[in-house]
Formats: sequence, structure tokens, C-alpha cells
Amino acid sequence: MLDGERPLAGNCSFASVIVAIMLPAYGYGFLVAALAMGLLVGLVSGILHVWLKIPSFIVTLATSGLLVSAALLLSNERAISINESGRAYLSWVDGRLLGLPDVIWIAGIVAGLGIWCQKYTPFGRYSIAIGAGEPATWASGVKVNRYKVLAFAISGALAALAGVLMAGRQGSGSPTLADQLLLPAIASVIVGGTAITGGAGGIGRTAVGALIITIVRVGMTFVGVNIFAQQIVFGLVLILAVALTIDRSKIVIVK
Repeated sequence: MLDGERPLAGNCSFASVIVAIMLPAYGYGFLVAALAMGLLVGLVSGILHVWLKIPSFIVTLATSGLLVSAALLLSNERAISINESGRAYLSWVDGRLLGLPDVIWIAGIVAGLGIWCQKYTPFGRYSIAIGAGEPATWASGVKVNRYKVLAFAISGALAALAGVLMAGRQGSGSPTLADQLLLPAIASVIVGGTAITGGAGGIGRTAVGALIITIVRVGMTFVGVNIFAQQIVFGLVLILAVALTIDRSKIVIVK
């Protein structure tokens, strides 16, 4: 479900603000609070989607707007620097292990757990089945709504984890920290071969797509392409990727 990507920017930025605010007083409690916040936001979004039958696009768009506004209010519309004592609690983000940055190892662990979950757990198999054909999955007796809500919750928690890592890397929390990440995140999923209509794709493919998008982004930065112009490139890449991968047989009417 690509809809889980849409609140990424708001959730990520809000989590970074929580980290910056809570670190001085609560130490490692910031990690529990940030992840719990992300999980709760995803959970509420999923429940609203399945309970009120609100399209996931609308739910996640509204959630993202609420989180951005909350982050702006909490931070007084400014970036909050993390002092030296606070950064000590984030040393596991900025360090290195066996010559590689810790964030690489963290990403590898999360990706590995995700791939295992997708291949060997009911949640992973049913998620693919729901994307491929929700009515058939309902007919087979699967509790579709339960797995949809769980997907939203996991997406929210992982977006919050991204906010924690970004706050640790940059030494601050900001309500606009992840503003430029939405298009690259969605483009990574599509470029990795995940069909926007569901039923095809995977975490491994998304990792490959993320590497491709990262190479493109670093390359544009290296040659001096303006960061706002980069968003134009990612938008064009997204349109092209969707046009090439979408399964039009599943779309009777395009609205």
C-alpha cells in the first residue's frame, strides 16, 4: 500500500521535533515516545480508513497536514538544536561499525526484518493478496481490515524511526525536516517495481529503487542542481515510472 508513504514527511518531521524536545528531560524515553507516536498516528489513520470508509489518500493527506501543523506549534516554527549532552543519547545513530555508518546497519536490520515478515508471516502474504485482489481476499476469509490497519501502523512507526535517525544525523529537530523526502520516497517504491495498483513488489525491490533514487539525487547535487529543481526531476520520474508499471486492467475508470 503506497498510501502509507504519504504521511511520511509529516510523521518524520514531527518525530524529530519530539526527539529534540524530550531529550534534555527524558533521555532515552524520546525513542519510545517518538515510535509510539508514529505507531498511534498510523493506527488512527488505518482505523479511519477502514471504519469510516474514507479513501486512504484523503486520510493520509489529512494526517500529514495535522502532523506538520502540530510540529510547527510545538517547535514555535523553528528548528530545535540538540545540545551536546543530548547528542550522547544519539551516538548510536552517528557512529560507525566495521567501517560503515550505523544508519546503514539499522536500515539493513529493518529491511531484513521486513523481507522476512513479507515472505514468512501471514501479514506479509495477506498484504500482497489484498493488493492483488481485495474482494477475493475477503472471500477467502481473511480479516482484511485488520491487516490494513496493521500496515498503516507499521508504516507510521517506521516513518517516526526515520525522523529519529534524521534528528540524530543533523543534530536538530525541525517541523520542515522531511519536506523534500515525500517525492523521492514514493519514487523509490515505484522505481523499485511496486505496482501502484497493488499485488506486485517487495521490500527488496524498494531497497533497489531507493539506491537508484539516491544515486540520482547525489549526482544532481554533485553537478549543482538546485534542490527545488531536483523535486521537478523526481516528479517526472514518478510520472514515468507509474506510466510504465501501472496495471491498467485493474482500473476501469480513471478519475
